[in-house]
Formats: sequence, C-alpha cells, structure tokens
Amino acid sequence: MRVDLFDFDLPEASIALRPANPRHDARMLVVPALGASLEDRHVRDLPQFLRPGDALVVNDARVIRARLHGFRTRLGVRAQIEATLIEQRSPNSWQAMARPAKKLSVGDQLSFLPASGGSQSFTSALEAKVEARGGNGEVILAFDRSGPELESAIEAYGRLPLPPYIASRRPADFRDDADYQTLFATNPGAVAAPTAGLHFTPGLLRAVEAAQVSLHRLTLQVGAGTFLPVRAQDTRDHVMHAEYCTLSEETGTALNETRARGGRIIAVGTTALRCLESAARPDGMLEAFQGKTDIFITPGYRFRVVDVLVTNFHLPRSTLFMLVCAFGGLDRLKAAYAHAVRSGYRFYSYGDATLLFRS
Repeated sequence: MRVDLFDFDLPEASIALRPANPRHDARMLVVPALGASLEDRHVRDLPQFLRPGDALVVNDARVIRARLHGFRTRLGVRAQIEATLIEQRSPNSWQAMARPAKKLSVGDQLSFLPASGGSQSFTSALEAKVEARGGNGEVILAFDRSGPELESAIEAYGRLPLPPYIASRRPADFRDDADYQTLFATNPGAVAAPTAGLHFTPGLLRAVEAAQVSLHRLTLQVGAGTFLPVRAQDTRDHVMHAEYCTLSEETGTALNETRARGGRIIAVGTTALRCLESAARPDGMLEAFQGKTDIFITPGYRFRVVDVLVTNFHLPRSTLFMLVCAFGGLDRLKAAYAHAVRSGYRFYSYGDATLLFRS
C-alpha cells in the first residue's frame, strides 16, 4: 500500500508533554464496530465496555535509563558525546545511537558520567569502547562491565529516553521517572514505554477486576525503532524493526481458555497485540513464545487473537498508525483521528487513548 495513505495533519499543540493526572482521567475515544458512532469518553470508563469473562493483556516491560552522556577521549582530547542504547547484543555490549556520530571512530574510548551531574570523579565513569559503526549514527559499544553489574551502572548513569517529540521540547525531569513507567513495569529492557499501559491506576484495575475481567501479562521490550519514520513509498518496501518478546505457556493457555468460553481478548497497546499475534498459530491458538518479532501489520492482515485494542494516538505515516488502521479500518481510523484533532484530544506517549473494536 502507498505510505501516503496513512498521512494526516496534526497541529504541534496536540502533542502532550505531560500525562493526565490521575492517569485514568485521560480522554478515550471509543471507535466501535461498523455502523456505530464514535463516543467521547475517559479511560476510567473502560470497565463499562468490558464483559465478564473477557481477558485484559498488558505489557510488563520496564523502561531502562538508556540515554548516556559523557565524553569521547582521543589522543588526550575530549569531545562531548550522547549515546542512546537501543538493543543489548551480549552481556557487555549494546547497539546504540550516538550523537554526534561523526565524532566517533572504531576503537574510541567513551566515558559516561553519572546522571546526577558529576558527584563522582571522572575516573569512576562508566567506560565503553566503540567496537563497530553502522549507518544513521548507530554504533556497537563494549562496556567495562557486564551482566547485572552493567544493568546497575546503566540505571545509575543513564537518563530516561523520552520520545523525540517530547525531548525536543523539554528535558526529562524527576516527574518522568514515574510518569514514563507503567503500573505493570517489572521486566527491564525497553527503551520506550508501552504507552497504553500508562493510563492504568490501581483504582482502574480494581474496577476491571470488579467487572470480572482477568488480567494477564506478557513482555515485549519496546525498541527505539518504534519512533523510526517509514521512509519507503510503499509498505512492501519497509523493513520492520525487530523486538524481543515473551509469552509464557501459562498465559497462552489461559487466553486460549478465555476464547473457548466466548470471552474476548483485549490488548493494552500495540506492543501487547504484536506479541500475541506473533505467538498465534494459523488457527488462532496461542503457544508459548520467546524470541524476536518483526511482525508488520498493515490493512489486509487477518487478526488471529485480539478482539479489542486499547492504544494511544499514533504518528502520521508510522507503522503503529498502519496497525490500528488494519485493526479498525483505514477510513474509520482516519475519520476518528480527524475527530480527535478537532475535539482537542492529546496525542502520542503522554496523550489520550482510543478504544478500538476490530472491524
């Protein structure tokens, strides 16, 4: 399909820089099945749209402090460097986006400073060596520690990697430490938040439980590729980024039983949906899954598992907007997004939600 079919106009003022407080007070645009009208609601109203016996599936990925600031040292000369970790390659190495990448060469030594701004001496910095360079500013960094020790160092030295459409307008601060993690965040490794989960609060979960809806968890470690633009002119020419995900046998069995009893599967976020659809057999039965998925969902895809999707508003021409158009119909979603812009809905990671019923 032509990528320009997924374009739409979005005023910069529609981009949310902070989440709603409390989170469940975010607005929620309900896009029902064919033939019904859009509804302007709030996330706190979600239980009203659920049925006893339904299953809510959330992503429990936790965002790591993946943005590192420091220096490149070469022949005794230092140059400031920023590196955003993208994907772990080994116990002591990560693929990263470096800025400015033109200042880096293979073999360069990098020293990253504590996020606190210098309470430790330079000799205590987190050290890394540039092992390889790729295109678009990508590098492979080999660190001076590995495993749990490296994980702890990244948490101590790094900063939260806010999405570019927020980071370009304000720096991350202490509020983001809580705001940019979901209530379910337990498995570290993501470099972006599964943002649909940001709307959930303990009170909303109690209401979901009172509606006799079960809660299930999976993990998809959201990568920086979620923000990459689609540069191809046709969706067939786009190379989808891969992300690591895990669906346990226990969760797969429970969801299979839900569907067998006539319950619906409600995915909280496109990441949960992509993991579920990756783990599904052609007949729709779920199996345990552990590995990378590069599933690219565009209109024409036949969904095997998910019946309802809770998700945020996505970027024009993005793979995520293509996914929701596949789920709810291209014309319906473009009309829904136009309504959202006119009605003042807030977009992207800290923005409002949509509740989509599969077309």
